[in-house]
Amino acid sequence: MHTQGFLQYLVTERRYSSHTIRAYRSDLDQFALYFSLQYEMTEITLATSVHIRSFVAWLIEHKTTSRSVNRKLTCLRSFYKYCIRQGILIKTPMSKVVSPRNSKRLPYFIEQQNMETLFHDIIFDDSFSGYRNKAILESFYGTGMRLSELQTLKIYDVDFDNQTLKVLGKRNKERIIPFGITMKKTILDYIQIKNESFENLEQSDFLFVNNKGNQLNSKSIYIIVRKYIDQITTIGKRSPHVLRHTFATHMLNEGAELNAIKEILGHSSLSSTQIYSHNTISRLKNIYKQAHPRA
Repeated sequence: MHTQGFLQYLVTERRYSSHTIRAYRSDLDQFALYFSLQYEMTEITLATSVHIRSFVAWLIEHKTTSRSVNRKLTCLRSFYKYCIRQGILIKTPMSKVVSPRNSKRLPYFIEQQNMETLFHDIIFDDSFSGYRNKAILESFYGTGMRLSELQTLKIYDVDFDNQTLKVLGKRNKERIIPFGITMKKTILDYIQIKNESFENLEQSDFLFVNNKGNQLNSKSIYIIVRKYIDQITTIGKRSPHVLRHTFATHMLNEGAELNAIKEILGHSSLSSTQIYSHNTISRLKNIYKQAHPRA
């Protein structure tokens, strides 16, 4: 099928991450299923703008957020552009499809005092998993890296002398992120107990491993992060990405330049980073209301 060729193109030519490939495959499969059930047609290259607008209406009717709808439309636009380049189609059916407007939703983040509670008051087990879990949380909050970046981090990617680490981000772009002395100590403590725990086994190059010494998968990392965030906050989302938002928000609140945060986070454009400035403005408004006598 043409979809398989498209996904392979995203891997080899566009160098998309495995996470993005899974999302695109899921979006294509969902549209193909809708197209088949609704119109009894199995090849989505035969879809017209009418079919796709009908798909959008169905998604909205089933309470799909505008953000998710737009991601699915981005996937379909890329697919049909690929089909044109391959000579499968002459024109794209997306030209008459209008994307729904995204609601401006501020990213969830954890208050600074709650993060202090996490690292000073929450008890981490005096065991391999306890040291590892604390190192994972410190790494997310200390660098703002993505889940996929932390999962694929190798021991030799960490430069303890210069207190920097190298991560492989989206589109397989490498970047260097600085980290602080507290995170350095936490990771060194973890590596020591990791070496002691698996001294009789062939060591994995991955920094974060499971109880058998193998690379820790993304689901396990998510569960670990949620377990500890649950203890310090009741915000709507409690995921590794919330710690990335928290890192950026706290950096900005403490005076870091937006461009510097952009480089650390690995954003391709400043517009992706600017959403954190809204959190800062909200914080300033709260301070104003609390402090000004005529607020």
